[in-house]
Order: sequence, then C-alpha cells, then structure tokens
Amino acid sequence: MKDHQKAEDTAAVRVQWLAPLLAPGLDAARKRVLMAEVCAQTGLSERTVRRYLARYQESGFSGLKPKGKGTSSRSAIPESLLEQAIVLRREVPGRSVAGIIQILEWEGKAQPGEIKRSTLQERLTALGYSSRHMRMVTQTGVAARRFAHPHRNQLWMSDIKYGPHLPIGPRGSQQQVYLVAMIDDATRLILHAEFYLTLDQVIVEDCFRQAVHKYGAPDAAFFDNGRQYRTKWMMRTCSKLGIRLLYAKPYAAESKGYGKPAVM
Repeated sequence: MKDHQKAEDTAAVRVQWLAPLLAPGLDAARKRVLMAEVCAQTGLSERTVRRYLARYQESGFSGLKPKGKGTSSRSAIPESLLEQAIVLRREVPGRSVAGIIQILEWEGKAQPGEIKRSTLQERLTALGYSSRHMRMVTQTGVAARRFAHPHRNQLWMSDIKYGPHLPIGPRGSQQQVYLVAMIDDATRLILHAEFYLTLDQVIVEDCFRQAVHKYGAPDAAFFDNGRQYRTKWMMRTCSKLGIRLLYAKPYAAESKGYGKPAVM
C-alpha cells in the first residue's frame, strides 16, 4: 500500500510537469518553447520529458507511475540527505540539482553515485523546492497580472475565511467555524461553499470534491500556498483528472485577483 501511494505521488508530480505541454491548440514553435521551459524548470532532459509525454498520452496517469517497485532502496534518498539538499537549494535558489549532489559528495555527506539526479529532482519538486518555485519566492517587484479567463471551468480558485463562533461545542459551548469556497474565475459562480469545524486539509478536499461532483473537472485550479491546499491528495487528484494545479507566489495574494489573501 505504501509503495502504491508513493508511485501515485511520483506520477502526480510528473503530470504537473507535463501540464504546459498538454494545453490544446499548441503549434510546433510554442511546443518547443514550452519544452525548453519544462526542461529548465525540472532539470530533466528533453529526451526524458518526451518519454514521459509519450507514456502519458498512451496510458494516462498510470503510464507515469514508476516501473517495478517504484520506491526501491536503491533510488530512495535518506531524509537527512534530503534536508541537506533543501538547505543548499534555499541557500542559492538557482543552484542546480547536479550542483547540489556534487556539493553533498564533496563534503562527504553522500557517497559518489548514492543520489540519483532524477530522484532528487522529483523529491524537491514534490516538497515545493523546484528551481521554478524558488525563483517565484525570490522574485520581487513584479507586477501581478489579473486572470481573465473567458469561459467557465477554465480556472477555479479557492479561499478560506474565519467564520463566527457558534454554540455547537460540548454542552453548547462556543466553537469557531471556517468557511471554504470554490469559485469559477470567469463567471464568479460559487461552485461550492461550506462551513467546517476544523482548519485542516480535509476541509479543502471535501469542498473541492463536491464542486467537481456538481460542475465537472476544471482545466486548472489556482490556489495559494496554504498547507490545506499544497497536499499530496490535491496533486494526485488533479493529476488523475487532468487538472493543471497552480499555486500563487508566496506573500503575493494579489496574484489571485481578489484583493485579499486567504486567511490561514
């Protein structure tokens, strides 16, 4: 069960890598540009990206699951080394995966060949430390652009707000509730909104699930970086449904186009 879960997590990451190349109506020139961007952002070779793309087009989500035992001890990265890799990436956001591995080997923290480049890249991306994400974190002074999608279900957005205290606790005591809403960008339709008793990832999962049941899957979902949104469940679900999963720049709530940040 654990190996199956990790294989699905890996496939979900790969689907989101390929998402720009899956957009309809791309001409050859645009595909070349996007291919170069995907390779630069993920650290993968064009050959590898094309292989993933072919497997996805042939077999869908399942085609991107690692073959064999997906999580063998040979390819796994010890948590201590992963933490060191994250420190090195945060220290210099533009540092390549190959550079991180080289430093770890030079410092004697990893044996030569112990860390596989593609494995480390996937782990860093899944944890939010891809080169693209780190560039977004460090960029400042860039004007935010308002989304202007013309049709419904092209883009969904979401927010969490603190609700009132209600007498619904033990023996009628006051208890805080939290409002989660899924909104269609083009029409501003509230796809689903509900008050919940907790502030964990389950409330976003439930709201998103009910919105999909009502209106079908969107082309893309755009969320902030709150822990309730940046979850493995959300990545797996969007990848399986063919939804591009996008996240706002940290501390740039205006990029969501609603003027106020989500309350976390």
